[in-house]
Amino acid sequence: MRFNLYCSSVCAAALLLAGVAAQADTYPSKSVRIVVPYATGGGSDILARQIGAGLQQMWGQGVVVDNKACASGNIGSSEVVRAPADGYTLLLQNSTMVTNLGVMGKLPYDPEKDLTPIMLLGVTPIALAAHPSINVSNVKELVTAAKSKPDTLSYGSCGIGTPQHFVMELAKQQTGVAAAHAGYKGCAPALTDVLGGQIPLAIVSANLVAPYAKNGRLKVVGVSTAHRYSLLPDVPTFEEQGLKPFDFSIWYALMGPKNLPPALVSKLVADVSKILAEPSVVSNLSNAGVEPYKGTGEDLAKLIKTDTKRYTDLAKSANIKAE
Repeated sequence: MRFNLYCSSVCAAALLLAGVAAQADTYPSKSVRIVVPYATGGGSDILARQIGAGLQQMWGQGVVVDNKACASGNIGSSEVVRAPADGYTLLLQNSTMVTNLGVMGKLPYDPEKDLTPIMLLGVTPIALAAHPSINVSNVKELVTAAKSKPDTLSYGSCGIGTPQHFVMELAKQQTGVAAAHAGYKGCAPALTDVLGGQIPLAIVSANLVAPYAKNGRLKVVGVSTAHRYSLLPDVPTFEEQGLKPFDFSIWYALMGPKNLPPALVSKLVADVSKILAEPSVVSNLSNAGVEPYKGTGEDLAKLIKTDTKRYTDLAKSANIKAE
């Protein structure tokens, strides 16, 4: 009797594995939806549309990008969490997910338990820009300016609890610079105000400041990654200027509902990797400020865990709270 039960279990497992393999072989047999929980035009949206167009051509099936910009990305992400684990509903998330968790302490879903990490796609560095009127072009000059005029500096970010906000607060902790925070509803209005001189400093996605650094309308104090940014090769990183450890970026990742079959994950990784390697895609993403960053699902899972801790710790030490 026990032998029969064992055989039945083995046979059932074999049939299940065979079914999963067959599903991967025929996937996709209908349209696939990529949920982007943010507005159109940002890095996540641009990546999703580049990948979606490539997959549609590769697969001969429709790939729809569905923007669900609401509640700091929680609405769209929660929708994917509730979707069937069949590969037909995917999520293109970014590091805002873990900064939200750091600030709020809890999300409507658990990023580590309720989603399948598929792969890392790319990163966008963060840059601190200064209006030329304050005559600051590096960290040392920023510290000098802050000491010479105490309590007069302020900076704009892309919003309270965004990766940009966190990066500046960490820089303030390490340098002792005092600068009041103004949280904008997005990077664009913060950039507009620093260009117009309404605020002396703004910390935004690095690609946004690159054109203005080249024409002299802005000075760039530093970039947030461990290596220099390709669009700002002459700007030293914060680490080069003595802030350590200091390697922060906005990362982008492809995810799915939990329990996504490994065979489907492998197919998605292989197919998306081919698209991201195409020269035209690399060029388009570079122009949008997204640098390729390949990483496995395991790499992504580790990054989510690591970033959740460091953003949570920083939220406490810098007293960053949700609006």
